[in-house]
Amino acid sequence: MNPNPLSDSDLDRLEELLEADVFQGDAMRLDEIQAMLCAIVSGPVPVEPAVWLPEALGKGLDNADDALVAETIELLMRLNNDLAAALLEDETIAPILYPLDESGDEYDYLAWADTYVFGAGLAGDWFELAGKHADDLSELLEPMFLLNGMLKEDVEKAGERWFSPAEEARLVADIQENLPLIVQTLYNFWRNKRPGASVRREAPKSGRNDPCPCGSGRKFKQCCGRPEKLN
Repeated sequence: MNPNPLSDSDLDRLEELLEADVFQGDAMRLDEIQAMLCAIVSGPVPVEPAVWLPEALGKGLDNADDALVAETIELLMRLNNDLAAALLEDETIAPILYPLDESGDEYDYLAWADTYVFGAGLAGDWFELAGKHADDLSELLEPMFLLNGMLKEDVEKAGERWFSPAEEARLVADIQENLPLIVQTLYNFWRNKRPGASVRREAPKSGRNDPCPCGSGRKFKQCCGRPEKLN
């Protein structure tokens, strides 16, 4: 158990600090930082704070002696610990998402997925590190690439057929709904490949009979939730 988890007021304070003048508008948003840290704590090798803090805070990190910067760093370290503890315990995280406009009808899943992919890259080439399991990893990451637009871009560049607008909207909605499960599944993929890791074969806490978030049309337990996919 994390001995010093962030409260809602702590998260509000962190959000406020990230917009402080000391960061000169160069700090990531809270949703982006959460996505990046989810990828970092999930990955195959450790990523030190000396690597990810400059990405999160930008130029403001040069003022580490400033009280606001020090407070921000302390809250970020606690957020990192919170996310690591939650994913370790299979407690699916709730993505922090900002509305795309004042109506609040749509949320910025693109930014969340894009920063997750960025965070994954801080640990090196995930596909190379996955070795013989690279194809399995590619399937598990496909929802992120669909959310951030990279999959569509690659398909269209290759001159291949993309989904109809209705099909694309359905897939995107399914992935958005299942984003916490997708993040947990990616964490489990790497957790069970770390040296000394014990193989965990229990079912995810929810969604085993739901449609797989990768968009295959099969049930999760018959697709990305199969033991050989998760382990």
